Amino acid sequence: MTQVRARKFAVVGAGIAGIVCARTLHQAGYRVAVFEKEAEPGGRMATCSTSFGTFDHGAQYFTVREPRFARALQTATGTCKPWSANSVRLLDAQGRAADPGSPTREAHWVGVPGMSSLLTHWARPLAQQQLIETATAIVHLQGDALHPQQWQLHGLRRDGTQQVFSGFDAVLMATPSNPARLLLQTAPLAEPLVRQIDAVEVAPCWSLMLAFPQAMQPGLSALGPQWNAARSTHHRIAWLARESSKPGRAAVERWTVHASTAWSQEHLEDDSMRVQAKLLKAFSEITGIRAEPAYIQSHRWRQAKTTRALGRTHLWDAATGLGACGDWCLGHRVEDAFISGLELALAV
Repeated sequence: MTQVRARKFAVVGAGIAGIVCARTLHQAGYRVAVFEKEAEPGGRMATCSTSFGTFDHGAQYFTVREPRFARALQTATGTCKPWSANSVRLLDAQGRAADPGSPTREAHWVGVPGMSSLLTHWARPLAQQQLIETATAIVHLQGDALHPQQWQLHGLRRDGTQQVFSGFDAVLMATPSNPARLLLQTAPLAEPLVRQIDAVEVAPCWSLMLAFPQAMQPGLSALGPQWNAARSTHHRIAWLARESSKPGRAAVERWTVHASTAWSQEHLEDDSMRVQAKLLKAFSEITGIRAEPAYIQSHRWRQAKTTRALGRTHLWDAATGLGACGDWCLGHRVEDAFISGLELALAV
């Protein structure tokens, strides 16, 4: 009896959409290979580790509204906990409460000990079987010369070496929308997918990380405000969170600040030192914390928040074997990425 060969899928991107898509296909018995340009999986659910503690410099928390997402979380016991910042405040430019109404009571969840923990847990079976190729950017797609119905991927490693990966029945983009569009432009017959992605709009975000170990002095439990998270109407800053208030974190006073969409766009190509100085000044104005941070670092997310979504859970062209998923298909929430990756896997 002739044995039927299991289809092989390439998943480009190891954020939550890519990992959920790949693990769903893997659990169904298909062969998968995941390619990630960074040194480890994570995407915007990454956690930055420092000598002062960790920072969730991308996604700050997630909500649980979708039943399938809730069921999936039950398979990852201990990797996430509720965060008491579910009474997020809205502040004006001077740090004063801007909304007298009741704060939202929707539960905010975080990974423990960092936002990356949930994704790391879900990615572990793939990593253990060496199905995730990290530090490898896929830069070109083309048909396989020996097998015209299959795809060939050209990868560029961080050390500058190049490698070709062959034999894929389908290639699934699980990257932000712009990288997905640019890579699909290298593939024959992908123009219909590219046109659909063209309609998506995603804004950038500068992220600032600050540590104040002086708050550990005897008799001083925290610097500045008593709240742990807030949205702000300050023209430079949209979000502030005390990282040390999250469960499972080190006690050193640490803050993550997200710049506003408009300010991030205006200063997208600024020098990082200039960005840090301007955001630190705004942070002091809002929180009243005038102390000099012992640690300051910034990170630029070129595609952080979807401002115009695709309006569908995913893209899939069965004729070409090309597809795409990501939070940008539905919005910008962690759940959006989860549902998009899941739906693409189910579709193929």
